Amino acid sequence: MPIIEWKKAETTGIITMNNVENRMNSDFVSALLTAFDEVERDPAISSVIVTSSDSKNWSQGLDLQWIMDAMAKKDLGKIKGFLYGLNQVYKRILLYPMPVIAAINGHVFAGGAILACACDFRFMKSDRGYFCFPEIDINIPFLPGMLAILKKAVPYYMLEDLVYSGKRTVATELETHHIIVKACENEEALMSETLAFAKTFTKKRAIFGEMKKRLHRSIIEIMEKEDPAFIEPLHLTV
Repeated sequence: MPIIEWKKAETTGIITMNNVENRMNSDFVSALLTAFDEVERDPAISSVIVTSSDSKNWSQGLDLQWIMDAMAKKDLGKIKGFLYGLNQVYKRILLYPMPVIAAINGHVFAGGAILACACDFRFMKSDRGYFCFPEIDINIPFLPGMLAILKKAVPYYMLEDLVYSGKRTVATELETHHIIVKACENEEALMSETLAFAKTFTKKRAIFGEMKKRLHRSIIEIMEKEDPAFIEPLHLTV
């Protein structure tokens, strides 16, 4: 089974992550970027859903074992390339010329939660799955660009609570604080309601893309101007 695959549901492209915990490494990044490129080439598609084939996990974030193995081999260029590639994924979503909607059907931690926040909208099933930023417990601070992405999706008072505590949050609480559009009863309801929502978007790509470009300009600038100061020396922990 491919790491990432996609299918078309009328005017919506559904991108599915197939790597169980969907931990992010260079292969994951490359496959996800390819999927977004392929979806965009279909002119009949006007919205995109990102989900997981694993009912337990949407994404557990960075593949830390992959990073540690690269560190042990002193393959620092590989790690830098991955981090810049991950930023390309975030930027691709932020600037994508149609709405990108996360259908969160399981745990969404760390870099996975950032990926969800990069999306324009989020739905999550309420019968299983936590949303969490455990970085504070493993001494890995966010890159400036990551924080900028989180600020667009999470109210500041809630962001401070989640970032400083590392606590796990459920879908119903996320809905209360408007981090997700809706907490859905189960996976079937999640996909049904997300797809119905996605199909309401029929705007032309040109205007949608320009709106996102102007709306997210400051986030892109932070990623491009501030992140390299931490990526180049691989200053990733404290």
